[in-house]
Amino acid sequence: MSRLTESNVKRYNKEGFLAPIDAISFEDAETLKAHYYKVKQNSSVDIDSILRSKPHLVCPWLYDLVKNPAITDPVSSILGPNLLAWGSSFFAKSANKPGFVSWHQDANYWGLEPHNILTAWIAFTPSFRENGCMRVIPCTHTVGALEHQDTFTKNNLLTRGQEISVSVDEHQAKDIDLSPGQMSLHHVSIIHGSDPNTSSIDRIGFAIRYISTNVKQNDGRTSATLAKGFDDYDNFDLEPRPEGELDLRSQRYRRNALKRQHDILFKGAGG
Repeated sequence: MSRLTESNVKRYNKEGFLAPIDAISFEDAETLKAHYYKVKQNSSVDIDSILRSKPHLVCPWLYDLVKNPAITDPVSSILGPNLLAWGSSFFAKSANKPGFVSWHQDANYWGLEPHNILTAWIAFTPSFRENGCMRVIPCTHTVGALEHQDTFTKNNLLTRGQEISVSVDEHQAKDIDLSPGQMSLHHVSIIHGSDPNTSSIDRIGFAIRYISTNVKQNDGRTSATLAKGFDDYDNFDLEPRPEGELDLRSQRYRRNALKRQHDILFKGAGG
């Protein structure tokens, strides 16, 4: 897919999300899924931790996906021609498992300003209501920052188990149904979450956190990947492409990058 149409950009700006978007082919999604399952079997490292935070820094195939024009071109229709990838994460739910994502807003925890930020969520498998697809509350990206609490709940896929403290009207929720290779885009401030996978089909999604190059980290300098265009602001250290899958140098770089980011993401967090 190339850039979004003007009507789709208007729809995103109004509702705070856009889906489904045809991004990569079904065949490419199948290849990526096979890569995921292969790397998931690696027992020499804490692979679950790696897949949760910036796995593109240790997997060349994910680094290339972050920079893939099929994804960055639609994103640039909203954020502009120059893009950084501030983060990436797998959100995987095995069949018939209790993992869920509580209702939350991303902006409250990332320490980034201004909010020229969105997430591209790419489906490696089918994603639908029964297997725990993402759900959003349309138009809530304009309500401002809501109060959250950290729960650190066992089955919550979020790092802090963060959830909105006020009640959420789930009757307004929109299910983001995606086929393999499709993606959704959602604003950093929209209320979103997902339910457990009650089906017999694994749900695997890869989330990329894109920011405009004018965005800054509030409480220090961290790193990001140049995904498209040029970085004229120099607000982040630019992340290199990994030399090989899970090579030691790339693992060391990723650990150091996350250490700097950790202090911001967990500032004031309780346990």
